[in-house]
Amino acid sequence: MRITTLAEYGVICALHLARRASEGPITGRDIAAGERLPVDYVEQILLRLRRAGIVRSTRGAHGGYELARGADEISIRAVIAASETTTFDLHCVSHPVEEERCSASHTCSIRPVWQLLQQRIDDVLEGIRLADLLHEESQVRTLVGLQERAAIDRVVVRGGRHMLPVLGG
Repeated sequence: MRITTLAEYGVICALHLARRASEGPITGRDIAAGERLPVDYVEQILLRLRRAGIVRSTRGAHGGYELARGADEISIRAVIAASETTTFDLHCVSHPVEEERCSASHTCSIRPVWQLLQQRIDDVLEGIRLADLLHEESQVRTLVGLQERAAIDRVVVRGGRHMLPVLGG
């Protein structure tokens, strides 16, 4: 999985709106300036977030964008899905190679691993809300179940296999 610029900027824009929820609407240009992001990109992302019902827009002199719901009701998965349309691209499904070699109609022993990974990633992202990201990094680490940075960098070994902590259960 690779977090695209659209997905990353989408989370940054949504978090910016969450931080200033009580201050009223803000323009895309002001968000872009405050986060040092390209204005055109921010406007494109805000349009996608609006279409997904994550933000709402107001026209007029004091118009702009604001969250459509509380930050505690918006998952990071929803923001990424709205910004990018998917959280995990199964390349063999979206870009199949030769029909005889790899196809959804044939049996594939690798595909279930990618599907499990997609499900786990989506589950993690669904469990994290914008409101969770309003805290400092150390608090967010605790909220999402991560330990100190050194513990994250270790690979867990079980039964002679190296396993990622998220997948190791």
